[in-house]
Order: sequence, then C-alpha cells, then structure tokens
Amino acid sequence: MENPGLSIIVPAFNEAVNLEIILPQLIDYSLKRQWQIILVNDGSSDFTRTFLNNFVNESNLTIFHHKVNKGYGAALKTAINASNTEYCITFDADGQHYTEDIDSLLDHIIQNDADMVVGSRKGLKSASIIRGLGKTIIRIIARILMPVPIHDINSGMKIFRTDLAKKYAYLGPDTMSFSDTFTLVFINNKHLVLEKAIRIKDRISGQSTIGIQTAFQTIMEIINIVILFNPMKIFLPVSLICIFFTLLWGLPIAFMGRGVSTGSLLGIISGLFFFLMGLMAEQLSLIRKRQN
Repeated sequence: MENPGLSIIVPAFNEAVNLEIILPQLIDYSLKRQWQIILVNDGSSDFTRTFLNNFVNESNLTIFHHKVNKGYGAALKTAINASNTEYCITFDADGQHYTEDIDSLLDHIIQNDADMVVGSRKGLKSASIIRGLGKTIIRIIARILMPVPIHDINSGMKIFRTDLAKKYAYLGPDTMSFSDTFTLVFINNKHLVLEKAIRIKDRISGQSTIGIQTAFQTIMEIINIVILFNPMKIFLPVSLICIFFTLLWGLPIAFMGRGVSTGSLLGIISGLFFFLMGLMAEQLSLIRKRQN
C-alpha cells in the first residue's frame, strides 16, 4: 500500500530542552516514511527560536513562529491550516509520546476508515492527582451533556482527516481546551471517532502548564459546544429543574389555602423562560448547520 500523506503537528511553548532530544529523532523517523512535520513555536521565551534555526533547511520540517504566546489551540490551528496532507497527527513537544505510536494510530484510522483516532491513555497513571481528578470531571460532564463513545477525549495525541480538521478548526478555542472540544465537534457532527491505546513517558524536562484553570476552561468550552450543536441538552434540563423545585415548594402552600406564592410564580416563569430560550437557540443552531 502506498504510504499515505501525514503531517505531524508539534505545538511548542518553552520546550527547547525537550525539543533538543525529540526533534532530531522525529525528523529522522519521518524522513524514512516521507512524512511532514509542522512545528509551531508559540511565542516561546526560552531559546526555542534559536534552536530551531538549526533545522530551517530540513526538507520535511516546516516551522512557524508566533510573535506572542497565542495558546495551544491557536498553535494547532496554524499547523492544521498549513497542512496539505491527507492526515494530521498531534504530537506533544514535552517528550511524553512514542514515535512508534504514530504508525499504530495511522494504521488504525486507515483500516477502519475512521475520521479521527484518539490515542487513549486509559489505565495509565496521570502526572498528578489534580490532573487526574480534572480529567475525570471533564469526562463525566462531557458524557452527561452528550454521547461520548471514547474515554480519553483530552489526549494530546490524535490523528484526523485534514479536510475535516480545516473545516472545524475555527470552532475550537485558542486555549488548552482545544483538544477536548475539537474531538467533541467531530463526535457531534456524526463522524467516526475511535480510540486506540498508546503509551506515555514522563515529561523529559520542565513543568506542564495544565491546571485547575485549564479544567474549568475546558468545561465551559464543552458547554459552549453543546449549546452550539444541541442547545436543548442544556436549556431543557434547567427548565425542568426550575419547574420541578417550584412545584415542590409551591404546591404545599397552595394546598394549605394560602394561594400561589411570589417565589412559585418566579420559578414557573423562569422555567418557561429557559425553555423558550432553548427553542430559540435550537432554531439558531439549525440555521447555522444549514449554512455550513
């Protein structure tokens, strides 16, 4: 079978020490398979730019420099829009991924004619308890709001069709939560999203920038994506909860002959308001889908 076109996307922010180790290996590995590497230096303040100047003549490496730090998602968007291969795969610059897993994910997406394959870290230990808890909360909320057929939606290693990625990249945020929401966009648009187990190593050097704030941003972006594609998933439960607790509060008062309380009226009106807002958002969502 002819080797399919693949672009390896490497977003990097202050990862010069790690790039010194992984980039030469990744270049050699890709050259043997005729793959392309698109590396985006996202406004690094270390010696990343100086180091990358040593590789400007590499035939299979394209380098972009952001003048300022725009964010993980922004770096991925730059690379996706610059890619001209059939597939793209994201590969973190912190040295945690194995290059051999690129072959595994590429074979999986081709054999199953999938649109995205996520490198699953299910069962592997998280870098910290806080990060593991944050990922669990994100997964729970995502599955409450929509059907999610995979486990590791926030994996930093995933392969996808480039044409679809270019179509949906603008929907994702510029922050770290791009990885999660980008996967959910594929799922919501009824594309075949699978996952395959990968291995991870300890970070070579430096510290991860992922924290509680990232988890909060991701949850907010998940809610935004749900409202964009299926707003009644948000507005209908809120409406029903308002009406349920209003009746729970107001009916005993009414049965005692004290009439309908002001709080009960406010709760019923709020429930109806959220329901009507959901209907309006649903219509706007349908209009947007038809336009796309």
